[in-house]
Amino acid sequence: MKDHPADLFIGALSKRSGVNIETIRYYERIGLMPAPPRSDGGHRIYDHGHLKRLSFIDRSRRLGFSIQEIRELLGLIESDFSCHDVKAVVLDHVEDVQAKITELKKIESTLLEFADQCDGGEAADCPIINQLLEA
Repeated sequence: MKDHPADLFIGALSKRSGVNIETIRYYERIGLMPAPPRSDGGHRIYDHGHLKRLSFIDRSRRLGFSIQEIRELLGLIESDFSCHDVKAVVLDHVEDVQAKITELKKIESTLLEFADQCDGGEAADCPIINQLLEA
């Protein structure tokens, strides 16, 4: 069987997409990727549509979309969607990202405060550990 976009085994799909084989199988189990047909030997056979969908899922994950958000986007693609609908999902995600950034900045500030309290000496009484032990 040739290794071209119309006819891919899972290893070739993984290599072309950059997505781990186990991750591809996981996406199939949870329904993000449709189950491909199988060869007579039981091997999954993927086509260009699978590669395109997997690339969409992977890019969406790298942009921080949750599995549920990706399901929503895929649902829009599979129906009569409008750009307005897609934009709404993206803007909701932007709000989540902004909230995470705010939280990460608070964590950064707290960690820097902890570090400022420590002179980095050899004393067994570490102010950073003491701060982390506080209830």
